[in-house]
Amino acid sequence: MNSPDSLARGAAPARLGTLHARSVTGGIKVAPQSGRIVSFGRGERPDVDLPVGEDDLRVSRRHGELTYRKRQWWLRNTGQQLVRLPHGRLMHLSSDPVPLAAGYTPVFVKGSGYREHLVELYVTGPDDPGAVPRRHAPTLPPKVWSLDEDERMLLVVMGQHYLLYEDGPRPLTYHQTAEQLSYLRPEASWSERRIEYKVSAVRRRLHDGGFPYPLVHDGDAGTPWDNNLLHNLLRGLIESTTLVPPDLELMDADPDEDPE
Repeated sequence: MNSPDSLARGAAPARLGTLHARSVTGGIKVAPQSGRIVSFGRGERPDVDLPVGEDDLRVSRRHGELTYRKRQWWLRNTGQQLVRLPHGRLMHLSSDPVPLAAGYTPVFVKGSGYREHLVELYVTGPDDPGAVPRRHAPTLPPKVWSLDEDERMLLVVMGQHYLLYEDGPRPLTYHQTAEQLSYLRPEASWSERRIEYKVSAVRRRLHDGGFPYPLVHDGDAGTPWDNNLLHNLLRGLIESTTLVPPDLELMDADPDEDPE
């Protein structure tokens, strides 16, 4: 699909607050003007400004609107199906409008079956460089988080379903993790309490370091167990490539094999 650069590219830098919107079938560029409304959906022009999911009857003819007010573009779902925003945020027909931040925002319109129709939005911000192509610039590596040897072993075992890229993975329980670690590293005396302590320490450290997903509750002083927070931890470590599938080889060690 198109990159944010391709959405905002033009002969000259766009005016601050300019909206660039693109779907599979085309794109538009709209200057910020108070009261301006931009619509998208299955319908055709002039009923909608941007056609989306034209062959999918689950997509409403006018499925969403973007309105410019208070110096921001506001997104509203006007269709029968849900709209999904980054980080899994869902919008219903009854949801309040959401302001768009400067930069790139992908919007997914739920269609038939497993289909989702992408609407790419880009709002020109104050630091926008004019979206000059950077084809020959070095690729920025992902943010990799620091883990010591014990933490990596623990999280690989606990998050093995994530490392297999399974659909809807969940972490192993402390009890399951302790059983496997006791078999793989019997000399390390892994216990549920030690696992609890290690996981809490990692959560607090990465939270303080700016981890992209919530790892602690508001006012949390280190609550020992929260499956949703642990899911966030493993998800973020996988997405950042801090943990990668070859790490599963740590679980292949034979505890009866003498080290060389």
